[in-house]
Amino acid sequence: MKACFMGLGYIGLPTSIIAAKHGIQIVGVDINAQVVEKTNAGELHIIEPGLGDLLRDVIDCGMLHASITPEESDAYFIVVPTPFKGNHEPDVSYVEAATRAVIPFLKSGDLFVIESTSPVGTTEAMAEIIYTERPELKDKIYIAYCPERVLPGNVIYELIHNDRVIGGINSESTDKAIEFYSQFVQGTLHKTNARTAEMCKLTENSSRDVQIAFANELSIICDKAGINVWELINLANKHPRVHILQPGCGVGGHCIAVDPYFITADFPSESKLIATSREINNYKSFWCVEKVKNAMLQFELNKHRKPVVAMMGLAFKPNIDDLRESPAKYIVSKVLQGGNDSDILVVEPNLKEHQVFKLTDFRTAYERADIVVFLVAHDPFKTLPFNKNKVILDFCGIYK
Repeated sequence: MKACFMGLGYIGLPTSIIAAKHGIQIVGVDINAQVVEKTNAGELHIIEPGLGDLLRDVIDCGMLHASITPEESDAYFIVVPTPFKGNHEPDVSYVEAATRAVIPFLKSGDLFVIESTSPVGTTEAMAEIIYTERPELKDKIYIAYCPERVLPGNVIYELIHNDRVIGGINSESTDKAIEFYSQFVQGTLHKTNARTAEMCKLTENSSRDVQIAFANELSIICDKAGINVWELINLANKHPRVHILQPGCGVGGHCIAVDPYFITADFPSESKLIATSREINNYKSFWCVEKVKNAMLQFELNKHRKPVVAMMGLAFKPNIDDLRESPAKYIVSKVLQGGNDSDILVVEPNLKEHQVFKLTDFRTAYERADIVVFLVAHDPFKTLPFNKNKVILDFCGIYK
């Protein structure tokens, strides 16, 4: 069997590699020629533990190769980004472009699956596009939606062991998709329809966004009340039916910070809690910026000189190199814009370089800084000793 994966990003590439490792011939397609070149050379363009060795294995044995154009296959998977537009409306143009790219290659009996996070009704809309372009394929191919639900840093394990929700545009499509995923997924494959599967993905991440919003709002309240939020949450979680998450400097990533907008855009009147949670999590990042600026101003008033400020972390979560929708990146950018000639050191230990920010080693930055701002709880930061002579703004619980 041969499968074509449209998109070699943080989900498309690992899934392609795992499928190839389980005996499926894979062509991975990406519009970025550099990604294609690196993949064919057996080099990862993302950070994911253990994935590099697997990539080299499937490249060396010829089970996977990358291309900038699709190839005729038996199954096609759309694993491209679905960002939102400036008005927080979902942008499915990448999904549509990838769909149109594979339409000429489709034949009777093929499987077409969307994995990209999508608004409710997207799978049916892509099916309509396919049938409009290729009416002879009506009811002769299988079309389904199957969202990923993996955690960066643990992708290999979770792609294999996590349950999956699979929804076809009809029962035959659902069964066909389950037949494919059962080749490498050991978790339970749950049957449903395409619309429910699409909404399930949005619901999972919106639920987490709401829970994080509670923790972030609590952290702001505790700051004003002079209460250690980390101690408070730890004590509250001693209750057998309470599990409060940990606050941070906002919410980032390609899922939790984006997916709720897919619901609020289509159901604005009905999604009040979801919309408010998004506002709280966005506000937390703004609040952090103001806390940093105020600390810098207070330092200058007290010491009569500009402070050296270490901004610790750019990624959207600990121990990865992914900066998509990162609140830490937003905070660093805003502090730099209003830095008033202060010496601001930017730290991200998971990146060798960045096109915008000049990066500093985390130990050097910590040693030099008057004000240390912990934005991401990377493991290396936890090795730094607490220094009471520095102003430390700990937004992620390094010293909780």
